[in-house]
Amino acid sequence: MAEETTVAAKPGFVSALQVAQRAGVSRSAVSRTFTPGASVSPETREKVMRAAEELGYQVNDLARGLLANASRLVGLVVTKPEVGFRAHLMAALSRALIRRGNVPIIIDTGQTEPELDAARKALFGYRAEATIILSGSPPSSFVDLARCNGQPLIVIGRSESDCDHVRIDNKAAAREAAARFVGRGFRRLGLAGSKSGTPSIVEREDAFRAEAARLGAEVVFERGGDSDYAGGREAARLLLNRPDRPQAIFCVNDLIAFGVMDVARHELGLSIPQDLSVIGFDDVPEAAWDAYGLTTFRQDPDVMAARAMELLDRRQGDAGLAPTVVKITAPLIVRQSAALAEVPTAGQDISNR
Repeated sequence: MAEETTVAAKPGFVSALQVAQRAGVSRSAVSRTFTPGASVSPETREKVMRAAEELGYQVNDLARGLLANASRLVGLVVTKPEVGFRAHLMAALSRALIRRGNVPIIIDTGQTEPELDAARKALFGYRAEATIILSGSPPSSFVDLARCNGQPLIVIGRSESDCDHVRIDNKAAAREAAARFVGRGFRRLGLAGSKSGTPSIVEREDAFRAEAARLGAEVVFERGGDSDYAGGREAARLLLNRPDRPQAIFCVNDLIAFGVMDVARHELGLSIPQDLSVIGFDDVPEAAWDAYGLTTFRQDPDVMAARAMELLDRRQGDAGLAPTVVKITAPLIVRQSAALAEVPTAGQDISNR
């Protein structure tokens, strides 16, 4: 008896040709079946759909999109996408793009020139149909490349010419923080900033200092090495070991605020808010934890993502429209970390079009 030899099937995705062979139809009949509006008989459609289900076939949307010069890929360009509020915004943007029928590509630019070069090649080599660039460190070269490639471009939390923008009203929030502190009677204020120097961070720093000075308060200003927990601890040690220690500190984001609070309580034995009031910015989920109870200005990642999708729809509908700036207010979420004066706050969301 002859010995049987079993040849393993070559691994890979099920092809349209395999579906055609199973259904007993032509390859073009399979293509027409999965093309909206194409002409195909009910009998052929039934055969193809049954064969596709049996084989587990899925249409190659990437290949189809590239043939039609519409990849459905959207690049999300960001530095350190895993850190703080940025991670929540990336998640919200990804969900919104998927609901829209796009495929998000997260491009982590890195921080070295080889990493930046690899990120540029990844983004533009796959011919994404649009690009969204987040605040932080992605250099303007990404903006320039998107323009050269004729892509719809949206920037979030930064300022670039001839682009559609989604911005948080950083200045209004920082001014409110100063007014709340001064209204409570605090005259020695602290500002915990960051050497990262991103546009959003700088706006918050400058607006807080200017408003505090206008209201007659003294501001002690220190920056940590980065916009993270370690940077907050660094800034806190500089601020709180002074003989004229501030009575209240505005932190340019929540991660910095967490570092400030932990140094104040665990290294210096201070009580919050009895000895020190603290306000943050972002309202990441950890801000509501019992360990912090942080009073902070809320950036809503889902609102920001929704506004970005609206801008993308608008731009793809008419590429010749003038650039649009959508500004979103950041309401103050009051918790236990700060003793504050009552100050009327603005509405939740405004758009400047």
